[in-house]
Amino acid sequence: MFRQIATGIGAAALIGISAPAFADRGATATEIEKIIPVLKAAGYVSWEEIELDDDGPHFEVDDARKADGSKWDVKLSTTDFQIVREKKD
Repeated sequence: MFRQIATGIGAAALIGISAPAFADRGATATEIEKIIPVLKAAGYVSWEEIELDDDGPHFEVDDARKADGSKWDVKLSTTDFQIVREKKD
């Protein structure tokens, strides 16, 4: 009985290890068309990358810069593309 339990636990651990990690993906052209006006309206003039973060899910904009040079990490809703969080970098 103990051996069956240990084998089951070992198999479950291997499945967890071998399961593929779901990586974030870049925003599509259609999504970017909706995100950029929101960023500009909030005062952002440039940014590094826009990606869909599956952990949220939300869009994440890395190193968004305002006219004063300050850098921010911005998160946007996947449903209405509005800003849900801004964190100064």
